[in-house]
Amino acid sequence: MVSVRSALPTVARGNFLGRRGVREILLIATLYAVYTVSRTFADGDLAKAQDRAGDLHTLERVLHLDREHQINNWFAVHSWAAIPASFWYASAHYVVTLFVLVWLYRKGPAYYSPARWALVVSCVIGLACYLMLPTAPPRLMGGYTDILSLHADVGWWGTEASAPKGMGGLTNQLAAFPSLHAGWALWVALVVRRTTRNYWARGLAWMHAAITAIVVIGTGNHWILDVVAGWAVVIVAMWLVDPWFCDSRQRAHTRSQQLRRRIAGTRTLQGPPPCETIPEETIAEETIPAEPVGSEPIATEPRSPEGLRPDIVSSGGLAPETVATEAMAEEPVRHRYHC
Repeated sequence: MVSVRSALPTVARGNFLGRRGVREILLIATLYAVYTVSRTFADGDLAKAQDRAGDLHTLERVLHLDREHQINNWFAVHSWAAIPASFWYASAHYVVTLFVLVWLYRKGPAYYSPARWALVVSCVIGLACYLMLPTAPPRLMGGYTDILSLHADVGWWGTEASAPKGMGGLTNQLAAFPSLHAGWALWVALVVRRTTRNYWARGLAWMHAAITAIVVIGTGNHWILDVVAGWAVVIVAMWLVDPWFCDSRQRAHTRSQQLRRRIAGTRTLQGPPPCETIPEETIAEETIPAEPVGSEPIATEPRSPEGLRPDIVSSGGLAPETVATEAMAEEPVRHRYHC
């Protein structure tokens, strides 16, 4: 049995997670620091960001998705839900994502590496949107309540987004589109879905994604289309780098090929188009050579029934092979009309 005293040197040497684990921690910390600092380089013009947010809200009205005001007002008048939602927004985004990353790391590289790269790709796409399309959240528009600012006295966050008190200058408050809070929550649900068959774990992961989507809208930090865009960013990222999505893409391609072959086989079974019927007169003209001009007609010797084979005479002048062929051709007709 390993005692705490014997384990302390191992932890001190950094071998508790191994060299690869320490390297992964440093890599993720560096990437997140670069991501956080890069967001501050976005255009800070609030008027332009509000105009862009107004266009987004107009599109929501066209699609009948403009429900932010009702959800935000409900959280504003129910502090018993608003305070837990504020803590959820300020912490779950980081704690749950990090917990799932550690869990995947312990499961093995086959589970961890694709999920990590999907997270990195989603951050790159989101960062590009933040730099090129700064969009104001609802809390910076008229008529909405900033829930986190309203309850800042009970938490560690200040009045500027979810940043700790005194560190509001390190965050970009115009980074609303897309919502990576909602995107990362969906990432958690998807990687848990593909990694384990435990229905309780899957249910909790999907519940986390649903609660996060409601919280980011109810606290006034994101529009509904921000959430949809965040989900789309994560799905695209996992589609590009995750083998689980690659297998799904391969299965979809295989099914498409099978459907095409099935359709092609149906067309083949239908047979070629019907041939054009040629009049008998035309066949007679082509098969019987014309007699030369001035020549006498060739006399043909009449043949009597006695000169024919008995089986041909009994079949009405037709050979038995011809009679059998006609009987086979008429057989489907008899079955069809019950003759």
